[in-house]
Amino acid sequence: MKKILVATDASEYSRKALKNALELARKFHSEVELLFVMYKPLVYDVNQLDMDLISPDLLEEAGELAIQATLEGMDVTDVSLTKKILPGKPANIILREIESENIDLVVMGSHGYGAIAGAILGSVSQRVLHGAKCSVLIAK
Repeated sequence: MKKILVATDASEYSRKALKNALELARKFHSEVELLFVMYKPLVYDVNQLDMDLISPDLLEEAGELAIQATLEGMDVTDVSLTKKILPGKPANIILREIESENIDLVVMGSHGYGAIAGAILGSVSQRVLHGAKCSVLIAK
């Protein structure tokens, strides 16, 4: 197991996922990728040209805050950790990242942040679980 992907939304479930991933990374000398995906809805004008509703600056700021909150109090000094912030539909981006980065294991929380986000991440974890070509660990 060389590469572990941890999907985060800064929830306690995401923090538990990272904690599990770090333990596995230490045991197997694996790299960890901490990924925050910001759902980025698009609208279409009359000419069918898509326009972003979320600015790149807002995406970066939200991603940095989510990653900082996930890493708060975690000791990552002895683990190779990469942080990524990407826009899009979370399940689609996570599944794409699994393929493009040759991920061996995905670790993610079972629920997300709050009632609405929790329902979204619950469906995201289900889609990743069923669509991933690697093992998926769901942290509770």
